[in-house]
Amino acid sequence: MPIALVSTIAVLAIVILLVGNSPGWPRVQRGFFDFERFAEAWPSVVRGFLLNIQIFLIAEVLILVWALGLAILRNLKGPVFFPFRLFAIVYIDLFRGLPSILIVYVMGFAIPALGIPGVTKDVLFWAVVTLVLVWSAYVAEVYRAGLDSVHPSQEAAARSLGLSSVQAFRYVVLPQAIRRIVPPLLNDAIGLQKDTALVAFLGPVEAFRRAQVLAGGWFNYTPYLVSAVLFLLLTVPLARLVDWLTARDRKRYLAGAR
Repeated sequence: MPIALVSTIAVLAIVILLVGNSPGWPRVQRGFFDFERFAEAWPSVVRGFLLNIQIFLIAEVLILVWALGLAILRNLKGPVFFPFRLFAIVYIDLFRGLPSILIVYVMGFAIPALGIPGVTKDVLFWAVVTLVLVWSAYVAEVYRAGLDSVHPSQEAAARSLGLSSVQAFRYVVLPQAIRRIVPPLLNDAIGLQKDTALVAFLGPVEAFRRAQVLAGGWFNYTPYLVSAVLFLLLTVPLARLVDWLTARDRKRYLAGAR
């Protein structure tokens, strides 16, 4: 532990010396690390970040529900369910394969431009829809991995006790699968929170957009640093929670294997 601490401090000191003594550092410091501008931008960017959190919470709930439905469709057995499996496979491959920013533009600009009666043009609505479409494809695969990790004997044992296939899935298979995939689900939640910044391209004034407006008005990039700090304040604790849950599950597994 002391060796690791000393080596870390040494590396940080070298990096600081290299950066601090570089010819362009004074210009970079004024442009990116102006702490007076940081203090001025903080309240405004924080207000925008509240919108990021709101978008994240709404999208996360919808993603967890829709992704579970996709995973169930993809795991359906029998030829009669082939169309449902095909739909899930195509959906997951499509939205995992396309860049998120392209889907943001299509959903945020192309769909409202169609002028379909009864279809809203609210860009915030379409921003949430975009995040749900994209991230449900990733989360569905996490669900599927969890469902596949439950041994078939668990369902067979439940059926032998008189439970229907739906009851066996609801009360036996699904709880075990969910317990095993909590860490990767939280990892996806971290990614989703970062992707809420993409909605800025549609117009909602969230943290990144507020930082962009302030940076353009001041000709100074420090507001982007405020936005970065806010995202870190939310995502780093989530990352540590993932580490803790992973370590706890590892300890439980090792205890059970003894």
